[in-house]
Amino acid sequence: MKATFFETTGTPDVIRVGDLPTPEPQPGEIRVKVLAASINPIDTYIRSGAAPMQLPKPAITGTDFAGVVDAVGSAVKEFRPGQRVWGSNQGLLGRQGTCAEFVCVEEKWVYHTPDGVSDEQAAAGALVGITAHLGLFQRANLTHAETVFVNGGTGGVGSMVVQMAKAAGAKVICTVGSEDKAAEARKLGADATINYKTDDITARVKDATGGTGVNLWYETLPPSDLDKTVELMAPRGRIVVMAGRQARPVFPNGPFYVKGLSLLGFAMFNMTPAEQRACADDINRWRTEGKLTVLIGAQFPLSKTTEAHQLQEDNTLRKSGTLTGKIVILPNA
Repeated sequence: MKATFFETTGTPDVIRVGDLPTPEPQPGEIRVKVLAASINPIDTYIRSGAAPMQLPKPAITGTDFAGVVDAVGSAVKEFRPGQRVWGSNQGLLGRQGTCAEFVCVEEKWVYHTPDGVSDEQAAAGALVGITAHLGLFQRANLTHAETVFVNGGTGGVGSMVVQMAKAAGAKVICTVGSEDKAAEARKLGADATINYKTDDITARVKDATGGTGVNLWYETLPPSDLDKTVELMAPRGRIVVMAGRQARPVFPNGPFYVKGLSLLGFAMFNMTPAEQRACADDINRWRTEGKLTVLIGAQFPLSKTTEAHQLQEDNTLRKSGTLTGKIVILPNA
């Protein structure tokens, strides 16, 4: 099979495109013919060595996938050949990645793809959708009529947070970097958008909440100013952090405990299969109801995976602003 892989960590040019043996499903595994994969920041961190992990050699890149069940191993209960499926959690912790014509996945990490949902949408929304759901509901227990703030309302995770919070009946405030992105965020359901380049974020959040503050702050960026965040929180609010491995912000202890706030962190790949399946069930339901869509900013054939990694890295690390939405890899293009 054709695959994109690397033998050693480093810059995007360590990625190679070539033939590898087609994997055989082991007991409890499903072999998926991959019709779409996607690139996430974590894929670039693993490839560069910034997020050290146990990896096979060679290591196929890619976390997310969507496609068709091609074969099943013994003891597989829920899936059979020909069914459309999607999932995430590959390409890390010793598992092979998804930027290949085929991938073998443990049944516990596989979900059915609803009718009417494209493979591109299913793959692009996998990691970011599960991540957004875990933060909002498993960690922060979002309830109806609360106010959510999210940095980056058109980013991969941020756009999912906007839509899921709205689906749950919350009010949503988000930051954007341009008027075009503000319009896109409003299409997704954002009640208020704040241009972080030109607006006074503190003043705008206070205005949008009527001075009562934010109930749930979903921080998709490395935290740098927790003083500002705590100032804008409502009593007993929750702050979710899931980015910034090297971030060491000063912690405003006094204002934090006086307001009775909670600080909640998580990494998606540390969450259990059962916790993630609950996310997938809601994601599938919202997709079927037309309440959840993924912004896709670029699509590449398998042979251009190096360029896809470079584009992701330029936008994640260097803030080039050349990407809105997710990157999709099409193995059969």
